[in-house]
Amino acid sequence: MTRQYAKLDQESLLHLQGSDALSFLQGQVTCDTRKLADANSLPGVLCTVQGRVVGDFLLCALAPEHLVLRLRRDIRDTVAAVLAKYIVFSKAKLEPGRDDWQVMACWGPEAGAALLDCFGTVPTEKHGAAVGDGFALLQTDDAGLRFECYLRKDAAQTHLQALARCMDQGSEADWQALEIAAGIARIEAGTTGEFIPQMLNYDVTGHISFNKGCYTGQEVVARMHYRGKPKRRLYRAAVQPSEPAGSLQVAAGDPLFGGDSSQAQGNVVNAAATADGQLVMLVTATGPGVDTGLHLSGPDGPSLRTEPVPYPVPEK
Repeated sequence: MTRQYAKLDQESLLHLQGSDALSFLQGQVTCDTRKLADANSLPGVLCTVQGRVVGDFLLCALAPEHLVLRLRRDIRDTVAAVLAKYIVFSKAKLEPGRDDWQVMACWGPEAGAALLDCFGTVPTEKHGAAVGDGFALLQTDDAGLRFECYLRKDAAQTHLQALARCMDQGSEADWQALEIAAGIARIEAGTTGEFIPQMLNYDVTGHISFNKGCYTGQEVVARMHYRGKPKRRLYRAAVQPSEPAGSLQVAAGDPLFGGDSSQAQGNVVNAAATADGQLVMLVTATGPGVDTGLHLSGPDGPSLRTEPVPYPVPEK
């Protein structure tokens, strides 16, 4: 089959309910929440006052006045704690302890058709959303090859049985490798609060609105966009074929070194093992570091092969 599905146990939903939920987020995050509708989702990030990324997310509405932020499970409490500082005077409530929804992924050339068979509806454009009783489907690419699926657990078994009948089961690592190939950076516990958005290409992946008005960290993010140039950008990377990748332990935030310099030239952002055992990564690094060659663990550590992400990145 050319359609697969997998449970994403490293992902979670942060629930936010109330009549002020959208307006509250508008003042906190980088995306323009006024553009959220029943049939779409929005990627975005939450920053510190200093413009550092606390977490990335995909925002959608499960029901009127019921929003969810899909983000990595290991940063959910951190993101919730930052938002909680500002929500006191809003008619909105965070529910960080909820685990009554399962995050899934579906992918492949026939994934859209399979989801249509299973749910009777499917989004048809990037960041489109189709929401029904106990489920939400989100398309995450332009070609309609990658979808996220959120299932309410009291109805999940029926939907999982339907998916199993028409799809092959893949793994979470398979999905993460696809996201890495697409150049979509994810914030994990080891990198929360470490990078400005431009270091992760969030300024060109649709995570930031530069005309929405004020939000936490907006001054720093906008200044870099209009007047500055980030010292680092995002790249795809893999361990050179000559290196013993199978024994390497790589974690988000690990430093990268270039040439003979003992000073870090970048960091690992995400890493995953492909089905054939190759270790693939997203890294944020300086241009000189990439030019001289990046290494894990130290200047003499395993060398990386880097390549550009599959979308245009400004050189200014």
